[in-house]
Amino acid sequence: MSTATRTISLPLVGPYDLREVALMGFGHRDEAAFDGVMRLAFCTDALDAQVGVEVRQHDDGLALTVHGEGDLSAIAAQVARVVSADHDGEAWAAVCAADPVLARVHAAAPGFRPSNFYSPYEAAVWAVLSARRARRQGIALRQRLSQQHGAVFEVAGRSEAALPLPEQLLGVDAFPGLPADRIPRLHAIARAALDGRLDVRRLAAMAPADAMHDVQQLPGIGPFYSALIVIRSCGLTDVLSTQEDHTRAAVQALYGLDHAPDDAELARIAEGWRPFRTWAAVSLRAVGSRILAQSAA
Repeated sequence: MSTATRTISLPLVGPYDLREVALMGFGHRDEAAFDGVMRLAFCTDALDAQVGVEVRQHDDGLALTVHGEGDLSAIAAQVARVVSADHDGEAWAAVCAADPVLARVHAAAPGFRPSNFYSPYEAAVWAVLSARRARRQGIALRQRLSQQHGAVFEVAGRSEAALPLPEQLLGVDAFPGLPADRIPRLHAIARAALDGRLDVRRLAAMAPADAMHDVQQLPGIGPFYSALIVIRSCGLTDVLSTQEDHTRAAVQALYGLDHAPDDAELARIAEGWRPFRTWAAVSLRAVGSRILAQSAA
């Protein structure tokens, strides 16, 4: 593999805090500390290369150091989507200011933005690897699979492993710790990715409900994981998922409800979050939990 190293910058609009994004703890990411660098390793959207990326925040932009091959502008756009640097933070701040609960959350972490999956392909693989196992076990399994069948990069002094490309994944017939029935599911995901069915542009262009239904045709992907794949890998900012119980719990606690809101009530409350219903739900869970913990202390 080439050791090419290139740099590119991403502009930021509005408050942004890379530390908040890096420490969010989403999917396979579970950072315990932040030293000023967010380290990424992933398959490119084109599924023709793997790269390692160092992300640093400077003034009003992000500086990317890219290790590996692939179209640099496309890689930068993918990173922007992953770290939610591709939307207007000022518009998000205005939405928060109009809702007392979101205003409290935003004040606690004004630079918070969601961290997303690298791509629909990687999100689907994570769904299969993490299903019916503790999250830490899923993280360890993904890391071993990536190290043995993917690509490893030295990213700001640490080894980071990217998942196997679909062609590589099709060559995995068995893997320690992975039940035998998961292999055909992974192969189906790999074939779907090669056929373009998991292309981020394709899914993002569809109505979210249609995209989720489409993803559910993959073996082992039900409503919960289809929502996770579509919303949190396409970088959609304004989709309210009713599949996530943690969102209901956060809304109940932070909005002072004496009951868990049903779908209709959740949708009514979320009307004020447009066009950032996804960001609002994630913020209520991630930042709101800290507020609740501090209030209880």
